[in-house]
Amino acid sequence: MKRNIYIFMVLSLTLAFSSCKIGKKYARPELDLPEEIVAGADTASIDSIPWQSLYADTTLQRLITIALDNNKDMKIAAAKIKEMIAAKRITFADQFPEIGARIYGQKERLNYGGDDPKPDPEYGAKLTLSWELDLWGNLRWANEAGIAAYLQSVEARRALQMTLVAEVAAAYYELCALDQELDIVRHTLAARREGVRLAKLRFEGGLTSETSYSQAQVELARTETLLPSLERKIKIKESDLSFLLGQYSGDVPRGLPLREQHLPESLPVGLPSALLERRPDMRQAEQKLREANAKVGVAQTDLFPKIRLTGNLGFESEELGNFIKSPAWLLAGDLLQPLFAMGKNKAKLKAARARYEQEVYNYQKSVLGAFKEVNNAIVTIRKAKEIRRSYEKLLESASTYAQLAQLQYINGVTNYMDVLDAQRGLLDAQISLNKAMLDELLSAVYLYKALGGGYE
Repeated sequence: MKRNIYIFMVLSLTLAFSSCKIGKKYARPELDLPEEIVAGADTASIDSIPWQSLYADTTLQRLITIALDNNKDMKIAAAKIKEMIAAKRITFADQFPEIGARIYGQKERLNYGGDDPKPDPEYGAKLTLSWELDLWGNLRWANEAGIAAYLQSVEARRALQMTLVAEVAAAYYELCALDQELDIVRHTLAARREGVRLAKLRFEGGLTSETSYSQAQVELARTETLLPSLERKIKIKESDLSFLLGQYSGDVPRGLPLREQHLPESLPVGLPSALLERRPDMRQAEQKLREANAKVGVAQTDLFPKIRLTGNLGFESEELGNFIKSPAWLLAGDLLQPLFAMGKNKAKLKAARARYEQEVYNYQKSVLGAFKEVNNAIVTIRKAKEIRRSYEKLLESASTYAQLAQLQYINGVTNYMDVLDAQRGLLDAQISLNKAMLDELLSAVYLYKALGGGYE
């Protein structure tokens, strides 16, 4: 008996593992990638620049580290990976026999004819076997889909880390820019108060009219209105940054001021094919495509018969006393062949193929979007540098003009309106340069992210 069981099991294993796998093996769709992302780009990889090297401000480094540890979306992504590991294990285990144990006892009273009642007890202890033979690859395709789903969760977490590093850096630089703008306004307020004091002295001394004194007061009041708005923006930005850090709203530490923040003049762009391998969101999109392809395989193999082996081995007796002397075994095979289901299985296959086609287009769209993002980031960082240099020249000219206008007013050569115009121009130039410096830093942050930098 045991020999028959062993032979049966060996034959089943041989049949299962030598069976064919119906379906189309995954192949990356044709993307027709350009030879270069930008003309003259080198082959160096952004992988050589970790975010700790890019962002030299130690305060920013600490904030990014806190965000990676505490951000709730990161924790959700980590929990999702745990879920998909378990799901992958389930699809893997489905390929192998399932063995269980069953111990039972029952007593039945039979009374055929109504005048001869007989008790019919039964006791048993058996090992049970259940195994679906994967003749056509149905279970292997399901396992492949499970692996792809798991890898999607891994790449999704990496993509989230890449995005989170960029968001924290951008919010920090924006906060530093607001601090610097507040500092500019406060210095301007001090100059406005001094202007009001001088205008009052000159008015009381009969050197100017009351109009100049009133104009100075109006300009002081106008500048004072800028303070509450900036202070509100700073508190809101601190709240936004605290949320990214996974913390309740509160004060956020600062490091270097904006004018001392420096990022590399250029970042290695690399080759188009390397971009797809480097960006985790691109790898996630491709794993989603792999999963859709595997599900087509599952739907296709559902059209074919399924063979399930069942068996048990143990003891079965009507009396506990003879239990050990009553061995019993059973082996059975079930063949399930879909015959008529109103075309349901064929419709499932068509639906799976249509979903795969959608994922092909989604993947191609994601690739196009990635190249568009990189191209836009490269253009932005180049123009941001030019804009910053232009505003530096503008600030220099506005500062000279403000000094000359003030000197001419004191000497009675010009009126106070010219002084106010010059001071307004100086304030605008200072704020514009501050914004230009922020835009240049942000352009480097987003280029680094677009190239796939920022995750470990």
